[in-house]
Amino acid sequence: TIDSALFNDDLWQEQLGINYNGLTYINTGEQLDANSFAKYRKEGGLILINSIPEEAVLECLRSPITLMGSDALRGHPRAAGSCARVLGHYVRDRGIISLMEAIRKMSLLPAQRLESASSQMKTRGRICEGATADLCIFDPVTIKDCATYQQPKLPSQGIIHVLVNGKFVLRDGKLVTMDKNTNLPGQPIRGRVDYKTLVYFSFE
Repeated sequence: TIDSALFNDDLWQEQLGINYNGLTYINTGEQLDANSFAKYRKEGGLILINSIPEEAVLECLRSPITLMGSDALRGHPRAAGSCARVLGHYVRDRGIISLMEAIRKMSLLPAQRLESASSQMKTRGRICEGATADLCIFDPVTIKDCATYQQPKLPSQGIIHVLVNGKFVLRDGKLVTMDKNTNLPGQPIRGRVDYKTLVYFSFE
């Protein structure tokens, strides 16, 4: 948040390697200057810190051990466009990584990473007999992220079907309507907790 202690002194610019224009105020979508920063500090609210250089993004994409996902932060376009951004911009348009490698980073690798925490992940992230049918069918020629800071919920283009546990939730580019009595096809992923590895922090 903009009223975070991070901004209590002027060191944040040096620490983050950015100036005021590297901050975006989510409520309005505007890049800040010294005056608007001071104004919104008093009001509070979520803020985006644009401090990751593009070259760092490219290095992450190229790394064989990088997995892809999103925390779906409210007000951020990555909530609706993370995977489409990679598939359209970085794979098709710029050729940073191959289509198959991008799909692997979004599906199989994350599932394999979580298999030790939940046996349910052993049937996800792959297409084979006995696997859970969580599928996204898209057109690699037209896939494109459309979400912006101003309209973070805009759906991506080029996604044709989405199936969750073998049931359509998006069909021919349109959401499948379900009444309130319909059991949703999604399933919770449950895993064990290894209490020996938990670390507790105490703040005073």
